[in-house]
Amino acid sequence: MQPRPLAAVAVDASAPFPPSWAHRIRSAASQGHFFHAIALFLQMRASTPAPPRSSVPASLPAALKCCTVLGLRALGAPLHALALRSGAFADCFTANALLNLYCKLPPSSCPSPEMHGAAGESEAAALQSARKVFDEMPEKDAVSWNTLVLWCAENGRHQEALGLIREMWGDGCKPDSFTLSSVLPIFAECSDVRRGMEVHGFATRNGFADDVFVGSGLINMYANCTRTDYSVKVFDNLPGRDAVLWNSMLAGCAQNGSAEEALEIFRRMLHSRIRPMPVTFSSLIPVCGNLASLHLGKQLHAYVIFGGFDGNVFITSSLIDMYCKCGDVSIARHIFDRIQSPDIVSWTVMIMGHALHGPTREALVLFDRMELGNVKPNDITFLAVLTACSHAGLVDKGWKYFNSMSDHYGIVPSLEHHAALADILGRAGKLEEAYNFISKMQIKPTASVWSTLLRACKVHKNTVLAEEVAKRIFELEPRSMGSHVILSNAYSSSGRWNEAAHLRKSMRKKGMKKEPACSWIEVKNKRHVFVAHDKSHPWYERIIGALNVFSEQMARQGYVPNTEDVFQDIEEEQKSHVLCGHSEKLAMVFGIISTPPGTTIRVMKNLRVCVDCHAVTKFISKIVGREIVMRDANRFHHFKDGNCSCGDFW
Repeated sequence: MQPRPLAAVAVDASAPFPPSWAHRIRSAASQGHFFHAIALFLQMRASTPAPPRSSVPASLPAALKCCTVLGLRALGAPLHALALRSGAFADCFTANALLNLYCKLPPSSCPSPEMHGAAGESEAAALQSARKVFDEMPEKDAVSWNTLVLWCAENGRHQEALGLIREMWGDGCKPDSFTLSSVLPIFAECSDVRRGMEVHGFATRNGFADDVFVGSGLINMYANCTRTDYSVKVFDNLPGRDAVLWNSMLAGCAQNGSAEEALEIFRRMLHSRIRPMPVTFSSLIPVCGNLASLHLGKQLHAYVIFGGFDGNVFITSSLIDMYCKCGDVSIARHIFDRIQSPDIVSWTVMIMGHALHGPTREALVLFDRMELGNVKPNDITFLAVLTACSHAGLVDKGWKYFNSMSDHYGIVPSLEHHAALADILGRAGKLEEAYNFISKMQIKPTASVWSTLLRACKVHKNTVLAEEVAKRIFELEPRSMGSHVILSNAYSSSGRWNEAAHLRKSMRKKGMKKEPACSWIEVKNKRHVFVAHDKSHPWYERIIGALNVFSEQMARQGYVPNTEDVFQDIEEEQKSHVLCGHSEKLAMVFGIISTPPGTTIRVMKNLRVCVDCHAVTKFISKIVGREIVMRDANRFHHFKDGNCSCGDFW
């Protein structure tokens, strides 16, 4: 046999070796081919001749990772046994992968929560299994501790998570940024700002305050604890702010009702050239609705269209809700009608919009259309349709919808649904029926449920029943300011001035102060707020002058002041003077004299509009030829050509 040339031997020696099993398994896992990686691992175990002993420890972490991602809990147990037999469990990296598997996947031996309705037992078993692996680990690093801490935090086992951090510290392993970002949501959920601040101090002392994940956790924690001022400080001190941080800060301000701060964050966000995301508008648009700021809402709507987000059903639902709350139900309906397949949120928001604005029967038509479209109503949808029945005085339909919740849809009526039906009965003057309904509720009625009937008793001048209802309320909430005021006004309406005076004296002794009525209007992007007989406004003299002119014109058309809502024992002439200074009249007249002819006037009021102001607004809408939209505590009133959308039923 001829010896091979030296060159050929050199070529063979330089040829690459075939990749090892471990290399192939790790490569497949790192590229996201998890099933292929598992198949390779099983092939390796079954191959002959057997691969080198080092193949198992080298490939086991990747196999465990794939099992976790794919949810293959049944394969996890044999891999656990293999890790122990092969000695791979002694490697911290492998042990951490195994611990992660036990944390992410519940034990296969646990009964399913569906069978026993015991999700808590499954969680306890999962923690027990994970803790057993953790305790048996010969070596633990920060990843080991953080894995278990995170699982406890995410599953609501807050005390265990905090106990682990104490153990971690005692074991000589210093918490890192991941530890802090895992534990901060605990204090956010519990609204424990004191302990959250302790974590903040630890982060600052140990150089973690600039970490983006810790910063995000601190922002959310302070926001959940209603300390947005601290959230802003944390946010401003972070060196690098990405879109997630901007949106976290914005959402924190919005959820706490800090509308101006949220809008300022949005302006800064745009100035920093951070592109808004869908979640940006989902947080901001409701702010404009709560502020009833139509011009800001329209600006955001323009951003939505410009950014191409107008096809997002969540954003369009927010826009519908915002326009309804700002008093422009026509634009809300236009947006709704352009949605190809409205979801339950869109349907519900639009139904509630018509319930509050009118025509209320349109809300019922929409509900029927929704049912025909095979969209199943939820509990909030029924609350919207019951509100529509209340504002239209539809008692029979109210009962029909209330009963259909449980009969046709399996929805158990909540406290809010009972309150809505009681309101329907009360507004329609069926006071005894409403009283019996509340008294026989399967859910214990709260003070707010009884308050709906108390308001109806005052409107229908049934002082005897009002006293009985007020007694029920005061047993539940002795310092209910609203109920004291309503009962006092009921006494005054019935001419029982002594009882009214005695009740007001009792309120003063208790330190109870009535919420002052106020109204506001936006003119040229500025909000103007008025209280009764408010002389502080720079245009006050002009407002009163214009109001006097309108009063003369109204008198010629048959207007007579309605003093039934003046709850003071004074002469009729004095009562008329009191009516002239009501806040909604001042705001409305200011809007008329400070805007061009034809401009729609939009006034917001914190309390129910009185009977006289309602009548006056109808007269003035006809005199000036404008639409006047007024939102009070109950609903929206659209005045036009001397008529109101509520049909004088509110």
